[in-house]
Order: sequence, then C-alpha cells, then structure tokens
Amino acid sequence: MSADVTLYTTRFCPYCVAAKRLLDAKGVSYRDIPVDGDAQLRQEMTKRAGQRTVPQIWIGETHVGGYTDLAALEQRGLLDGLLNAASGT
Repeated sequence: MSADVTLYTTRFCPYCVAAKRLLDAKGVSYRDIPVDGDAQLRQEMTKRAGQRTVPQIWIGETHVGGYTDLAALEQRGLLDGLLNAASGT
C-alpha cells in the first residue's frame, strides 16, 4: 500500500518499533524521520504535532498521534480506511 505515511521516531523507542512493525505487517510504506540527536528535526516534529514524544505519526494530512493511537485505529477497523483515503484508492 502506498499511502502517504510519515513517522517521527527514535532508534531505541519500543513504541516506534511497534508502529513500524504494524505498518510493515500491513504492507504500508512510510517515511521514517529519525529525530535522534537532531534538535532541528525534533523541533519540527514538536511544532507540527504539538507533542514532544515519539513516535508521531501522520497518514496523509491526518495526525494520528502515537503508536497507541495507531493500534487503536487498527483494533477498531478504521486504519485501512484512513490508509486507503491517503493513497487515493
């Protein structure tokens, strides 16, 4: 699936790893923006999300939030619809 998905992550964050695994399992490609040690990228993420924690996830223009928010969408059966809308299908 080629939805426009962006994640701001850090290398050793277990929630970041879990978010990537969930998306990988669904066959979703994503843009991973690591903010480890990059103050400018972390500031960009904080300004864009209004949050300082990782991961911060967008599907298209929709800010999903973090991993627990992404997993909740999947559990409620809403993630595929959001991914399809973002990919234009």
